[in-house]
Amino acid sequence: MIISIKEVRNFIISILIPLIVGYLSNVLSRLLSGISTSTYYSQLIKPSFAPPSFIFPIVWTILYVLMGISAYKILKKGYDLSKVKDAMFYYWLQLALNFVWSILFFGLDLRFTALVTIVLLIIVVSIMMYKFSKIDKKAMYLNIGYLIWLFYASFLNYFIWMINR
Repeated sequence: MIISIKEVRNFIISILIPLIVGYLSNVLSRLLSGISTSTYYSQLIKPSFAPPSFIFPIVWTILYVLMGISAYKILKKGYDLSKVKDAMFYYWLQLALNFVWSILFFGLDLRFTALVTIVLLIIVVSIMMYKFSKIDKKAMYLNIGYLIWLFYASFLNYFIWMINR
């Protein structure tokens, strides 16, 4: 099977988009708070189940790459299809909510608002996964880890908010 240059380019762009969104969110959070997110995180009182700060960039990089691959698989079906446009609407919405969460939590110190945002993010990702499953099941499966991580992150967000009020 021969893969065209255009397909390789589209694949790489699909992966780079969520990686860049995550990176820009981190940069903006750092600019707003005046300290790095890992320093901010280390200064919080955390529950016993909280991971060390070095885990987050590893996990998020993996999740962003999988997210990008899943979007590529959906877009490959043809953006002119209404079900693809519909599914991608939820993809872009979850990416926007994901971008905002770090800024709220780290950049603006609005942990409760970040908690509300992550709950909305879980709902939107669930809808996105459902929409993806109607187009390409593998694309949906690629987001299972993301959804599990969001549930974990929401519990962590809740407990950090409660402990550090």
